Amino acid sequence: MRNKLNDWATRTRDIGRSRSGDDRPWKLFVVLLLVFLVLLVLLGIYWSAEPDAFDIETAAAERAPSTDSRLTTGSYTTSAVITAMETLLEKRGGYLSNDIMPPSIWLDNIPNWEFGVLVQVRDMSRSLRNDFSRSQSQSAEDPDLIIAEPKFNFDNKSWFLPASESIYREGIDALYGYLDRLQDPGNPEAQFYARADNLQEWLGQVEKRLGSLSQRLSASVGQVRLNTDLAGDAEAVQSTQTSSQVKVKTPWTEIDDVFYEARGASWALVHFMKAVERDFESVLQKKNALISLRQIVRELESTQEAIWSPMILNGSGFGLFANHSLVMASYISRANAAVIDLRSLLEQG
Repeated sequence: MRNKLNDWATRTRDIGRSRSGDDRPWKLFVVLLLVFLVLLVLLGIYWSAEPDAFDIETAAAERAPSTDSRLTTGSYTTSAVITAMETLLEKRGGYLSNDIMPPSIWLDNIPNWEFGVLVQVRDMSRSLRNDFSRSQSQSAEDPDLIIAEPKFNFDNKSWFLPASESIYREGIDALYGYLDRLQDPGNPEAQFYARADNLQEWLGQVEKRLGSLSQRLSASVGQVRLNTDLAGDAEAVQSTQTSSQVKVKTPWTEIDDVFYEARGASWALVHFMKAVERDFESVLQKKNALISLRQIVRELESTQEAIWSPMILNGSGFGLFANHSLVMASYISRANAAVIDLRSLLEQG
């Protein structure tokens, strides 16, 4: 009997050892998988850091094509657009909006930030092509800007054949070509016309973008608004009849998306406004509008303050928790009001 018990104990011990040995590869796999996931999370956090602001003066000086060239009217604005796009492509993690591999595919804050910057670059490049580089409506378009403007309007999520990055770099190269000719004393073909009417056209686009962002941010808490689509014109008509009251609410899954898009747009506009201040300085001084432009910059800079919360909160207007969207909407609305005032000043003789 004792021998049987000893045999049974031996067999049990051998089976246990065998099973333990079989489990080791699975345990190692689980540990490696957990380590890999932790590294992806840390990498995602690292890539989610927003780029710092850059200096307009330094950016323009660094992009002067040679020591013989000089910073002319338009150098600051063109350099600001180039630097904004280069920052978009060369920041931590590179361009993330079209990535299909982890951790990029799990990130949405920085891709929305990138889209906000890209929209402002598209608007500015359109103004460069249609307004700033042309003396009048009948004048010819600049050949480099003809290439650059549509390149920046390429699909921002294309990851292959062609990738968005490659198309955007072609647009950057075309802007470099325009900047080189602009700063060449012996080449009068490339021009940048700093006129009040040209600046008004671009500010009109900025006004619409900021107004839209402000409305989308404010809709984070949901509102029932009166329909003002046809207000101000008794003869105005629209294609489809709508209700006199409209319920507007941003879905909770998109609240942080709108927030970071607004933050990216504001980041780009801060630099473009500072560049415009340098290129249009004489026009702004004549209209006594420099202070108005600087007030826009100050309001937009407030949108770039550090976010101390680990997530974008969506508390009610006067509730217990903060509502980051409403705070952002407040800054952007004030910036938009200052843009409207600036456009009014530029219209005056």
